Amino acid sequence: MTDRKASIERKTKETDIEVTVALDGGDSSIDTGIPFFTHMLEQLAKHSGMGLFVKSVGDLEVDAHHTVEDVGISIGEAFNNALGGKLGIKRFSSVSVPLDEALIDVALDISGRAFCNYEIDFPGEKILGDPPFDPQLMEEFWRAFTAASKITLHISLVRGKNTHHIVEATFKGVARALRDAIKIEGADLPSTKGSL
Repeated sequence: MTDRKASIERKTKETDIEVTVALDGGDSSIDTGIPFFTHMLEQLAKHSGMGLFVKSVGDLEVDAHHTVEDVGISIGEAFNNALGGKLGIKRFSSVSVPLDEALIDVALDISGRAFCNYEIDFPGEKILGDPPFDPQLMEEFWRAFTAASKITLHISLVRGKNTHHIVEATFKGVARALRDAIKIEGADLPSTKGSL
């Protein structure tokens, strides 16, 4: 099996980002300059089983939006590149993940077609920290990741009251679904049309 690993460098006037994704595991080191977001990406790495390196410097004095979105793009591009020809992958996966009172449903298809259905309504409060984190940015992250990785992703809130729990269950849910979908279970491309 080839080494399923890829690196991306993305530089704009707003962000300077380096990302490496190793689908079959490895060390992880994540620094986004946004403590809560870094913690969520650590959840993504841990529960997906992927090695993940993220180093991001962004215009946080303006807003966290640019950093969150551009990190999503960069991880998505590296993930897609690491998949290579996608031969033998399981492709589809779905999972329900609880975190205390919160329950998230995730379904995904490594389809080659970018689509994100994000049905999360937050109670409204920001997540405390220094600085506080606006949970609305999570939709921007998942849309950016989905567009760049070219997967189909559905994320739905079944129930939940605590914003932190809802966001964290989302990252754990997507991570577990990715872990399952990228498994190699054969040698053929899992598509009747011959491409993904």
